[in-house]
Amino acid sequence: MVSSFRSACHSFQPRSSVKQLACVSIALFIAGCSTTSVNQNGTTSSSGGSTTQPAAESAQLQTLRSVTAQQDRLYRVAAPLLVSNAPLCRGNARNLIGFSAKNRYSYSEDYVQAAQALGLGEQLQVIGVLSNSGAARAGVTRGDILASVEDKPMPQGPNAEREAATLLGPLVAKKTSVKLGLIRANKPVSATVPLTLACGFGIELGNVDNVNAYADGRRVLVTRGMLNFVRSDNELAYVLARELAHNALRHPTRQSMTATIGGIIDNLIRITPDTTTFVGTAGVKPMPQDLDSAADTVALYMLARAGYSIDGAPAFWQRMAAQYPASVLNGYTAIHPSTDARITAINKAIKDIKTKQASRGTLLP
Repeated sequence: MVSSFRSACHSFQPRSSVKQLACVSIALFIAGCSTTSVNQNGTTSSSGGSTTQPAAESAQLQTLRSVTAQQDRLYRVAAPLLVSNAPLCRGNARNLIGFSAKNRYSYSEDYVQAAQALGLGEQLQVIGVLSNSGAARAGVTRGDILASVEDKPMPQGPNAEREAATLLGPLVAKKTSVKLGLIRANKPVSATVPLTLACGFGIELGNVDNVNAYADGRRVLVTRGMLNFVRSDNELAYVLARELAHNALRHPTRQSMTATIGGIIDNLIRITPDTTTFVGTAGVKPMPQDLDSAADTVALYMLARAGYSIDGAPAFWQRMAAQYPASVLNGYTAIHPSTDARITAINKAIKDIKTKQASRGTLLP
């Protein structure tokens, strides 16, 4: 991992294992927004300038389209939480460039052709720009091809992301901005991108239907089942903020759960996780009441600082406990059982936050 330059997906690296998705590189990026859309006639188009694709799609393309859409939603919802809360992330705040980029080799071998059908080629291509980031202010646009950084050619091909991480890491450790050479609509464009200070935790998608989320100290994973359970992006932000708060407060380390949860996350980021051995909550200690309540408090401050509504948090977590009580294996409440104490902490934090907002006080717990 490149120190001093992380991203919302900083732990995602290209992998060659069968049917395992590798997301954006550890060094370049902060949030992903899909550049691919489905037209009304059933064809697909990409902002990277690729030709339209026929409606009939391979199983790999359908899977990749679904997974990347879910990941894009996670990145989009997580981005304000990461960028707005560097003061709450303590020693885990890092300078980020503020965009995401991939090429067709950002996925496992089974998905290279599918990625190409989505408009990705040999060169790294910007697929998402974080609102209010340095990249956005510098005019970086989805579909831009990354040609150079500080007048050095950007890597291409199968190892482009790893090599780009090696190239960019030392630069962002020393600079407050980075000069990029881009290709936009087949024409060269220059952009000087101010770096953005943000929480340096990875955001991962878990490809299972269990309604759960995990934090291992450096990453947050939200399962597909949780994405289907939440009724809005604001509710998804509640889940992300809680897990980010656990990481910021170093709770996985205090629980000696970093390796155990890290192993679960490593498994679940596969497009087809190993469910023969995966139990989900096996080996994971239930979070103690005091740690859970502390995470709820910090999470609500993170939400408020990021501009999310905090009013619906008590009802959301009560609905979660009612539909997936602690007795449900592989469910969120099984590893966060202290619902009543958590609701008490949530209500207190909401009151404190609104008091500070009314007096225009600093939003820090």
